[in-house]
Amino acid sequence: MILCVQGPRPRLSGTPTEGLLGMLTGSMSSTHCLHSTPPHWDPSKDLCTIANNFLYLDTSGWYWGAITASQAHTALQAASEGAFLIRDSSHPLYMLTLSVRTARGPTSIRIQYSGARFLLDSSSPARPSLLSFPDVPSLVQYYVGPGRKVQQGKVEETHKPEQRTAQENTVVLKLRRALHKPQAFPSLQHLARLSINRCTECPDQLPLPRPLVRFLQDYPFQV
Repeated sequence: MILCVQGPRPRLSGTPTEGLLGMLTGSMSSTHCLHSTPPHWDPSKDLCTIANNFLYLDTSGWYWGAITASQAHTALQAASEGAFLIRDSSHPLYMLTLSVRTARGPTSIRIQYSGARFLLDSSSPARPSLLSFPDVPSLVQYYVGPGRKVQQGKVEETHKPEQRTAQENTVVLKLRRALHKPQAFPSLQHLARLSINRCTECPDQLPLPRPLVRFLQDYPFQV
């Protein structure tokens, strides 16, 4: 959008003349036009990011696809604390949800996608400081290990939520062990790849044939 503001003085001989659309023409040292350019959106970047993300998830073995929150919580109920899985979100505005077994039982946290980045959805005041990641496996890998407090804001519940205090809404997120989908248990090759990835961040420096190096690079994660 171009906003043009006409000067208050009447037109005199030798002064700039008025051109099309009320814009001033002639030799002027400055302009009254204010330019506003909308941010550029590249759909191909989103398409590439989402496609790569689901390729990684399909390889991981802990992406369960289109299951409900109730089904995910049932699968996690008998698991130890820190067991987790990724599934399709039941909310139309979200793609994916992280379901995890916490000390208080199974719960689910939606994953937000914005600007070709993924981050956990939260109503915490510290939400602007939450890290975002280029894919969900990178997000999961970051939260594996030391417990990190996450205040649940938009959690998918299997029943009508009751009033909770901020303390009750805060969950220490400990991701320790992926709960693999029974029909997608990882192969021995993939398990070997995970072991190698946990020992090095530079697989291209290993004395391996190029096809094996590419196999390692196809899934550069430790979980």
